[in-house]
Amino acid sequence: MSTVEVLVALAIAVGIAGIIVPVLPGTILVLGAILVWALDVGTTTGWAVLAVSTLLLVGGTVVKYLVPGRRLKASGVPNRTLLAGALLAFVGFFVIPVVGMFIGFVLGVYAAERARVGGPLAWPSTKGALHAVGVSILIELAAAFLAATAWAVGVAAT
Repeated sequence: MSTVEVLVALAIAVGIAGIIVPVLPGTILVLGAILVWALDVGTTTGWAVLAVSTLLLVGGTVVKYLVPGRRLKASGVPNRTLLAGALLAFVGFFVIPVVGMFIGFVLGVYAAERARVGGPLAWPSTKGALHAVGVSILIELAAAFLAATAWAVGVAAT
């Protein structure tokens, strides 16, 4: 493996980690790394791998918003609940490094749902929102792994 391929592999790994722990723009990092590799090799295979990876990542991004969004609408969780979760996740990221984002999101969603539906019903809808976010992360992660696999096949072919 060349130095560029090693650096691209590391950038893809960091991008995948950024999807799991949403601190970095994981999908963009994976796509950017594959673009650097395609520019470096400059072959038809490189450009084909970039095209396939782009389709996978863009498709994964679209699906990651469609599938959980439908599930949340079906369960009756409004967008403002997710916004409250996102805002507290942002605050939590700075208050408690690393895990604060997750704690803040859960607390924000729970507080919004508690205000909206009351105490006993808040936790089931909070679990529904957390499940939808988990599905969203898994969809994005699957797309990134498929793009990374396409890149690895391209590396082996060049």
